[in-house]
Amino acid sequence: MNQKTLNKLEYNKIIELLAQQATCPGGERACRALKPSADLTAIETAQAETEAAFSRIVRKGKLSLSGCYPVSDSLKRLEIGGTLGAGELLRICKLLSAANRAKSYGRHETTDDLADCLDPYFEQIEPLTVLSSEIERCIISEEEISDDASPALKQIRRQIGLANDRIHSTLTSLVNGSMRSYLQDALITMRGDRYCIPVKAEYRSQVPGMIHDQSATGSTLFIEPMSVVKLNNDLKELYGKEQEEIQVILASLSAAAAEHIDAIRADYQIMTTLDFIFAKGSLALSMNASRPVFNQDRRIHIREGRHPLLDRKKVVPITVTLGDTFDLLIITGPNTGGKTVSLKTVGLFTLMGQAGLHIPALDRSELGVFENVYADIGDEQSIEQSLSTFSSHMTNIVSFLKKVTPSSLVLFDELGAGTDPTEGAALAIAILSHLHRQGIRTMATTHYSELKVFALAEKGVENASCEFDVETLRPTYRLLIGIPGKSNAFAISSKLGLPDYIIEDARRQLSSQDESFEDILSNLEQSRRTIAREQEEIAAYKRELEKLKSEAKQKQEKLDAQRERIINEANEKARTILQEAKDVADETMKNFRRFGKENISASEMEKERERLRRKIAASESGNSLQTRKPAKVHKPGDFKLGESVRVLSMNLNGTVTSLPDSRGNVTVQMGILRSQVNISDLEIIEEKPVYTAAKNRRNTSQGKMKMGKSLSVSPEINLLGNTVDEAIAKLDKYLDDAYLAHINQVRIVHGKGTGALRNGIHNYLRRQKHVKNYHLAAFGEGDAGVTIVEFK
Repeated sequence: MNQKTLNKLEYNKIIELLAQQATCPGGERACRALKPSADLTAIETAQAETEAAFSRIVRKGKLSLSGCYPVSDSLKRLEIGGTLGAGELLRICKLLSAANRAKSYGRHETTDDLADCLDPYFEQIEPLTVLSSEIERCIISEEEISDDASPALKQIRRQIGLANDRIHSTLTSLVNGSMRSYLQDALITMRGDRYCIPVKAEYRSQVPGMIHDQSATGSTLFIEPMSVVKLNNDLKELYGKEQEEIQVILASLSAAAAEHIDAIRADYQIMTTLDFIFAKGSLALSMNASRPVFNQDRRIHIREGRHPLLDRKKVVPITVTLGDTFDLLIITGPNTGGKTVSLKTVGLFTLMGQAGLHIPALDRSELGVFENVYADIGDEQSIEQSLSTFSSHMTNIVSFLKKVTPSSLVLFDELGAGTDPTEGAALAIAILSHLHRQGIRTMATTHYSELKVFALAEKGVENASCEFDVETLRPTYRLLIGIPGKSNAFAISSKLGLPDYIIEDARRQLSSQDESFEDILSNLEQSRRTIAREQEEIAAYKRELEKLKSEAKQKQEKLDAQRERIINEANEKARTILQEAKDVADETMKNFRRFGKENISASEMEKERERLRRKIAASESGNSLQTRKPAKVHKPGDFKLGESVRVLSMNLNGTVTSLPDSRGNVTVQMGILRSQVNISDLEIIEEKPVYTAAKNRRNTSQGKMKMGKSLSVSPEINLLGNTVDEAIAKLDKYLDDAYLAHINQVRIVHGKGTGALRNGIHNYLRRQKHVKNYHLAAFGEGDAGVTIVEFK
């Protein structure tokens, strides 16, 4: 990949973030050396490893390989038979400890943990537990060997302790005894590796021994008394034996490590690789990234991608398509609108994806495989090289126009800027046409209207724009494919306070063609916003329709289940009745035969007949529901909306909600159950409370009115499609009629929608004194789309 492009697209900053996720020096070096690849097989392998690491981190947490230090130099010394120091052996021990942790981390603890592409790495790790345990037992730190490293070392250190005790005892007796007056201080000190006492210079002849040092003034001599010379010699000899034994121990440990040189080297390489892979997984987790889908058609489709270096809470996701129906995308719009960020996002995602990193976008985002990415982004004006902005850009463009191939991705920021607008636009069109003819995937940002027209007229070229809210003077940072953008210079200037007469003068400077083109862009933008708003409304209606459809389906399934239960119960009762009838018939025939044979008296036969009659009567009484007929045969004209009826076959009371059809079927609401029933199975329930109330009143017009209301007022009012004011007006009259008709409970159908109509109705009901309470209907009765009202 082009190194200059990597820097311009800030790929190095992504690598720095990746290196921070590594836990060992080798993994960090591997992260910093990561470069994009153009080999699809290598890319897919790297992406699969990143995905596997991401999944393991989510399930088990991050794998820490701290302590995995480079040991190659130590292993080379072991190969030639050398002995390692305590520090080198400890580093090998820490490496093996890290290998042991990695081995444990790589095991699948449950059957739900599926195998992945990282399993071979974990399986190859050899923790060499015996070797690491032996090193830990013998070496405490780089400066200290354990007393238990060997029996000989333990014995030598015990002797050293005894020798130190004897020397201290002898010197203490001298310091506190006869030589006290000769000493500068009553203390024991060390010079070199010998114990001495500080003697005043004038008493040198009074203290026999060896002089090892003197103070800066010469007033104090540090003398080793003759009585401890031999003891010090013995101690020094013991120290020598201690070092010899330590070398023996280190040699033994080095020999043990030398037997596993290949395994140790392999462990280090594998764990370095794993640390690098898990760093990629950790970076994907921190960015909330996903694995892109790669194709060899150089097609790009990024779904709601977020630039990884911007604040994730503030960045606006963009959706970009390139290489499907068009291979050249021209992005226009005002400054600071997000054009350059969109450009960099596409380029950086391409580099990250081909380096095996996940991208911060929705899953199923697609990336093509490009052999090289070329970008001309930013101001490269150079005073030292006497290059203007235009010259520096053109130098860069010329350098990679010689190298581009159909397998390249080319990105231009403000192509043709920095020179005469007319010439710059013409040059930009020529460069883009040259790349377009070769089928090279290209993206460019610009302010030139000529390029917008070029994109509208040329096949395989598409406009895009970064949306800008003129009312707030702020960009929305949304990338709109297929819509050319406006610079909005006049609108922005007006909002910022530029006098209107100046803006009008500027408008007059525009040619009619330019002005009409800008008007077209404005109309397109307005149409787009209208369509987007209507699409959102349609989507909301679709969601509500699907919800209602689902509720209707659930309700129908519930009704079907209830109907099936009722039919099953009826069939069961019918079988019981038939069985009882059969038993009675059998018993009767049996008795008649017995009476004929045994010459039973007539009185006994009459008693038996009476017993059977009572039994049959009791059976008929117990099943009266199945055989009950309506007390009065009703005609279709007898049934009105809101009529209270009893469904004889179900033994349930309900309300008529539809007039009889040609076959005499009406719809009856029985609580949550709504069913179609024939009028032959219905019995009209007389409204006694209304009749009694009317009877007890004087025969006035008011009493007649109330009886009339009870027969004509429906127990349900439908307010769907009304505004709140219209609905309240209708509801006010309806509730008065229902209350006068002595209907105890009514249903108000207002629908769900946005909830405004429901809230307005509830606010109205809250103020009505004759309303006892109200509540939303239960599941299956309308839910939040229906309100049940009970009167006092």
